[in-house]
Amino acid sequence: MSALIWSPFGDEASAEEVARQMIDERLVACANILPPMRSIYLWQGEIDESAEVGVLFKTDAALLDRATARLAEIHPYEVPAVLGWRTDTAAKPTAEWLRGLVSD
Repeated sequence: MSALIWSPFGDEASAEEVARQMIDERLVACANILPPMRSIYLWQGEIDESAEVGVLFKTDAALLDRATARLAEIHPYEVPAVLGWRTDTAAKPTAEWLRGLVSD
């Protein structure tokens, strides 16, 4: 089974640095860094907004808990949003590629 992890970052450079580290540690096989987006959120009792980039990480479901925990550790935010979920389906080649993270 495959899994996805979503997390926003303050800028593309920090997103790329963390993505490369997660791939290097073989916790994810791929990270899609998305273009800037506008985020509106509640933080410390106040509504705030900022420009962020989102990252969608792809991994094997067997690594989901480890990968989300590690991402939260190395993320530059004080309280990062790190959300992971197991996918219901994946194309066979995709699932095999992601499974390679845990079977190599």
